[in-house]
Amino acid sequence: MTPMDPHPAAAAAPAALPDDAQLIASARRALAIEARAIEALPARLGAAFAQAARICLGCHGRVVVTGMGKSGHVAGKIAATLASTGTPAFFLHPAEAGHGDLGMITRQDAVLALSNSGETPELVLLLPHLKRLGVPLIVMTGKSESTLARAASVALDVGVPEEACPLNLAPTASTTATLAMGDALAVAVLEARGFTRADFARSHPGGALGRRLLLHVEDLMRTGDAVPRVAPDARLSAGLIEMSRKGLGMTVVVDPGDRILGVFTDGDLRRALDRQIDVHSTLMSAVMTASPKTIGPRELAAEAVHLMEVHRITALAVSDAHGRLVGALNVHDLLRAGVM
Repeated sequence: MTPMDPHPAAAAAPAALPDDAQLIASARRALAIEARAIEALPARLGAAFAQAARICLGCHGRVVVTGMGKSGHVAGKIAATLASTGTPAFFLHPAEAGHGDLGMITRQDAVLALSNSGETPELVLLLPHLKRLGVPLIVMTGKSESTLARAASVALDVGVPEEACPLNLAPTASTTATLAMGDALAVAVLEARGFTRADFARSHPGGALGRRLLLHVEDLMRTGDAVPRVAPDARLSAGLIEMSRKGLGMTVVVDPGDRILGVFTDGDLRRALDRQIDVHSTLMSAVMTASPKTIGPRELAAEAVHLMEVHRITALAVSDAHGRLVGALNVHDLLRAGVM
């Protein structure tokens, strides 16, 4: 009887950790394989892809996107992309479908199923139910002769010759290709719908783009007594007090009817001091910037950002259609609102 080695781990030397060059080489190899997987997709686009897009466009209900495992994660992303670009969609977990969630699919819907093998049992089990409902089935698969592909209304080929995984096992290049095909389908459909930036913003009101496209100047501007204003015959010292009190970094110069004549900013103050102007005797009309840049209250806040960037200013007077002062805002108001 051979005695047991009291230190079995000592028999094998620990594997050496890879150096930076090896790690980077592995990453480059993976990216190259995934890039080739995507580069192969455009040549496969044809009548089948157009039919898949038309199914989505003609769907009067929702596009139900489903997949198992890694394909399920990709399916969730595709569903979210469709939903945010004008095509109502949601993700259905195929394992839950047989336990009551099949009721989420109606005759008005279309189904988009993802399976690299085309033989995913949980998806195959859905086929009789989908057939009874008569809903169109789009399948993205790497096997054009699979069960799911044969049962589909249209099948899109997302097959890859190899995975980025060195064992050729973990779904990597195949899921990347499927995700890219899903994005291509969503983009084709949104363009066909005439989906606009404003439409996108309405479905993303909490995002930065939504704020840029939905917020108007009147939503952010200061009004009433919060707006700095002085008469053209006011002393520069009075203008400086008004600027300091209102904290906008400027004051607007207006006539008795509140029509905007000019503005006086921190930059104007520096130029006045360079000229050694007496702040107690100089009138605002002599130091203001006449015919200043203004913006209307119904303009998008994003347009205010654009004007400030182009003209290198930090505040804007807001005027009505008759040139009367109705408000003001500065870069800090836009920053607080998340518009810039």
